[in-house]
Formats: sequence, C-alpha cells, structure tokens
Amino acid sequence: MAMNQIPLSPEFILTYRDMMLRGLQNEMQTTKKVIAAVPDSGHDYRPDPKARTAKELAWHLAAEDVNFLDGIANLNFNTQAGPAPATTAEMVAWYETNFQRALARVQTMTAEQLLTPVDFYGAFNLPAAMYLNFTYGHSVHHRGELAVYLRPMGSKVPSIYGPSADEEWKAA
Repeated sequence: MAMNQIPLSPEFILTYRDMMLRGLQNEMQTTKKVIAAVPDSGHDYRPDPKARTAKELAWHLAAEDVNFLDGIANLNFNTQAGPAPATTAEMVAWYETNFQRALARVQTMTAEQLLTPVDFYGAFNLPAAMYLNFTYGHSVHHRGELAVYLRPMGSKVPSIYGPSADEEWKAA
C-alpha cells in the first residue's frame, strides 16, 4: 500500500518516539493486569469455535507487543516469539521482562534509525518509528478482546480506563 509521506524531522521523530514509549509503558501496566486475570483453569476458554483460546489470545497479546518493539529496533519485522509459557503467572513475568527490554532498545535508537523505512510484510513501508502507533493499536485491540473473555470464564475484569464492575479505579 502506497502512502503519501510527510517529511519528518529528526527532532519530531525523537519527540514522537518518547511520547509513544511513555504511552506504551502506561498501557503495558494495564495489559499486564488483564493478562494476569486469565486463570490457568480458563486457558482453553473460547467464546466461539472461530475464536482463539484465552491462552492463545493472551500469548498473542504479550508476544506481539514485544515483537513489534523488537521489529522496530531491528528495522525488520521477522521476529518470532516461540511457545507460550505454561502458566499465566509465567506469561505475565515474560511479558514484563521482555517488554521492558524491547522498549529500552527502541529508546536508544537514533533519529536516523527511527526515520529508516521498514517493510511490514509488503503492506506498508513506513519510517520505523511510525510502527509505534501500530504497536499501541494492536495491543489495545487485543487487550479489549481478552477483557471480554474474563467474566464468562469466571474471572474478574480489572479497571482499564476507568472502574469496572469488579475493580474500583484509582487515579495515579
């Protein structure tokens, strides 16, 4: 897909990166809560035969958040996560450790690297930093999807952008 590109300055791209990484860091805290709410006993739950299981969806969410960031840092989207950890607790620990590692990699990128066009499976060829918004949108989308699984499998829905029926929201 061809897209008209607006020229981006090095100053802009560094500011954009820093703003997006702060947002992703905040979202990661919420995503961790949603993944952590998946009980091990509910790993096989799926709301429809065409849907992913809760474990598959939680792993997709965790792994792709990290893979997007690593793909940006690598200037190449050929990363693979491997098999999901056995338990939800192990998945949350993996996510936190690897998300922080990958986020730090993007934080150290130069403006020149962030402005480097990167092919995204033939669909896009954007400056690397522009994929930070893809990361954000992909994460929020699948987190919302996973949150809908929680009550039907007997879990509680954590507060996300405000209170839920199960958890009072506390402003930071």
